Amino acid sequence: MRILLSIFSNDILPIFLAAGAGFLAGKIFKINTQSVSDVAFHVFGPCMIFSILTTSPLANQDIAKMIIFSIVSIFLLGGVTWIFGKLLKLNRKILAAVLLIAMFGNVGNFGLSLNLFAFGEEALAFASIYFVISSILMYSLGVVIASSGRNNIKTAALGLVKLPASYAVIFSLIYNVIDWHLPLHLERTITILADGAIPTLMIVFGMQLSKIKLKGQHSNLAFAAIMRLITGPAIALVVSLIIGLSKTAHQAGISQSGMPTAVMITILAIKYDLEPSFVTAGVLITTILSPLTITPLLAFLGA
Repeated sequence: MRILLSIFSNDILPIFLAAGAGFLAGKIFKINTQSVSDVAFHVFGPCMIFSILTTSPLANQDIAKMIIFSIVSIFLLGGVTWIFGKLLKLNRKILAAVLLIAMFGNVGNFGLSLNLFAFGEEALAFASIYFVISSILMYSLGVVIASSGRNNIKTAALGLVKLPASYAVIFSLIYNVIDWHLPLHLERTITILADGAIPTLMIVFGMQLSKIKLKGQHSNLAFAAIMRLITGPAIALVVSLIIGLSKTAHQAGISQSGMPTAVMITILAIKYDLEPSFVTAGVLITTILSPLTITPLLAFLGA
């Protein structure tokens, strides 16, 4: 019990306290959450990913394994959720909403910070790869799910083109292959911006939570939360062992797979009118419950 309390206080509580500052800022000062989120998403985040991947000791083979792990674990979780949803006879819209809640975790605002605190810089690098893959899938597959099968391939493709993090990964891989060195002024600029990513993401996390209200169908919410917080890391554990991830990649990948639901999916739910109150309730309930599942998960992973 003492170990669990130590993990919670050292690795998880700081994130919630920082998010609490963002929550209060959102409630008291009515700050435009979307504007702050856009800065983090389009400026700080890509700079952080580029900086991490170009300065970390990760080999391209390790990066490739992490990409495969991320894709397979997310798709498997979606497949298992769909099968159980069919067995539970969920209607089409609720099943689509549950899929969004289950498949796409808060691996940016929450997951990156947690991996840095719990496992260090190398884990942050692996966690960043998972974040990029999850973002790509959310803005492609997530759009298709949210639109409930309507023709939105063009919208999904445009979403991918607008995803800055994917370009950061591509440029960092090219940078590593050609062994290029940035001019000092550019290197320092990227470092300054990269350092702003983690604190800004935590503040945005809290600001986004300040706008969510808990409503919805309790049994279906419980099913979605179980798939996100428990089944997700369980599937990831099996996939990691099969692929043969290194110890640090294993820790980062499984912890990312156990994050609460991404706040961003509420935007998809609202845009495509996919049970928005149910989806936002799913985000809030998984966030509230996440310390109860993530704390023992981190202990299991050796935090």
